[in-house]
Amino acid sequence: MNIPNIIAIDGPAASGKSTLGERLADYLHYLYFDTGVMYRAVTLAAIRAHISLDDEIAVTRLASQVQIDVRPPSQKDDRKYDVLLNGKDITWQIRNSEIDANVSQVSTYIGVREAMTVQQRRIGQRGHVVMVGRDIGTVVLPEAALKIYLDASVEERARRRYRELCLRGEQVTFDQIYNSLIRRDQIDSTREVAPLKPAEDAVFINSDGLNEDEVFQIVKYLIE
Repeated sequence: MNIPNIIAIDGPAASGKSTLGERLADYLHYLYFDTGVMYRAVTLAAIRAHISLDDEIAVTRLASQVQIDVRPPSQKDDRKYDVLLNGKDITWQIRNSEIDANVSQVSTYIGVREAMTVQQRRIGQRGHVVMVGRDIGTVVLPEAALKIYLDASVEERARRRYRELCLRGEQVTFDQIYNSLIRRDQIDSTREVAPLKPAEDAVFINSDGLNEDEVFQIVKYLIE
């Protein structure tokens, strides 16, 4: 079986791409790399440095200075990988509602995306990786042997995200999640640099009406 050395999975928020990426990486014994953590790390770094997230120049300068890495998990605390910011573990610090609310804005900045693309390529080109994001197949690693674009309706994605946040104990409403996803889709699909869209040679999968196992079996078939 000639397994692709790099697998790229793109799609909108809450489409199921992270779940699919985790499962594929576990199945193949690859690194699972959700590239969204890079922008979360920059957002956290800016907040810690008391930089206004509206200050594109300052945030971009910071993004070009920080060193971000993603490695296999070093601790057994349910993490899927380690996220390091200048050598410090920030895996769980980037998973909170403040980062959720601001990461899309940071990710629209051209200079930030350029800086993160360089770091993402550095990690991805190590190989044996399943990379998940919004522009992996189109910008970050267009040479990936297998590209998947995973989509779902906004209603379905809102239901998934609502259940996820409720299980984490966060106080949210379905309408808040639904409206947040619509706003995020708008930002991601209309940004000037690397907008969210399928690569021309990507396999398109709509996960409406499919459970996690059914989506995994489709991609496993593609690999095998």
